[in-house]
Amino acid sequence: MEISPTIFIVPTGIGCEIGGFAGDALPTAKLLASASGCLITHPNVMNGGTLSEKDQNIFYVEGYSLDRLAKGEIALRSVKKQKIGIIFDLGIESEMLVRHLQVADACVSTLGINVHSYVVTKEPLNIVIDSDSSRMSGGIIENPDTLIDAGKCLIEKGVTAIAIVAKFPDDSDSPETTIYREGKGVDPISGVEAVISHLISKFLKVPCAHAPALDPIELNENLDPRAAAEEIGYTFLPSVLIGLSNAPDIVELPNKNDLITIHPNQIESIVVPSGALGGEAVLAAIESGLNIISVKNKNTLKVTNEFYEYPNLFEVNNYLEAAGLIIAIKKGINLNSIKRPLKKIQKCSYND
Repeated sequence: MEISPTIFIVPTGIGCEIGGFAGDALPTAKLLASASGCLITHPNVMNGGTLSEKDQNIFYVEGYSLDRLAKGEIALRSVKKQKIGIIFDLGIESEMLVRHLQVADACVSTLGINVHSYVVTKEPLNIVIDSDSSRMSGGIIENPDTLIDAGKCLIEKGVTAIAIVAKFPDDSDSPETTIYREGKGVDPISGVEAVISHLISKFLKVPCAHAPALDPIELNENLDPRAAAEEIGYTFLPSVLIGLSNAPDIVELPNKNDLITIHPNQIESIVVPSGALGGEAVLAAIESGLNIISVKNKNTLKVTNEFYEYPNLFEVNNYLEAAGLIIAIKKGINLNSIKRPLKKIQKCSYND
């Protein structure tokens, strides 16, 4: 099958109009996967709380590992299934823990996902949220070592992918949460969510993703549809388990193993919101000469196309145009041939 391997990034916690909420970039990912035949993207794009969807043309890769792929440090290997282990924060209340365990059982019995085992951290993770609803979200883990120890325990038991469920502070009444739910601000917890999953990716080098454990929240009749997926059910764990169920293995490079599905040298393009062009993956893609497709997708960052003089940087108005551009790249079409006015070919002069 003809493919054009493409990385699709919607950075976490910067309030993107598309992809800044609860899995609301998933339809876009399906479009770009259909256009490219091979899309590599991250949990922020795919996870919609209880809702998610598997696609044979989409590789589900945690953000830290996605950056490493773009930098040429790792490759990806397709698998039929992962053996998933779950890390639960000791700070999670007993009733909430039971709810999450029931979700895991449901994913086994209904979807056939291989959820192998779970472990509870020896100490509470103590998540601290640092958020400004007008700019970007962030935060810290006060006890990161206990998270790593729990992950090592699971890997020693044969687990090949890790879901993390951390207890988050109850800030359901905060202005930041209300603004976010009504579609006007930044997701206040997504920044520290990325910190949690990056930690596992960096030190344990296995597929991973995070689902927050939050107290039930009151009904909001002014809820933005993009945030609605987070209002379903008791946990956000289902989408994480669905994504991890057949997430690709991480293969460290250099590696002589022939069982590599996607090598970084195969990647042709990266799709990223305009304004968010300062990330590691974008900078690595420029260094490698890849196509950068910058899509107008309102967010709080200001690193735009104007910062670069790069011939393979293309600005488009929306993801529909991005899909068309990817198809042209996949087919090897000269992009200038579909623009007007069409320039004549140039005559070369001999050097004196």
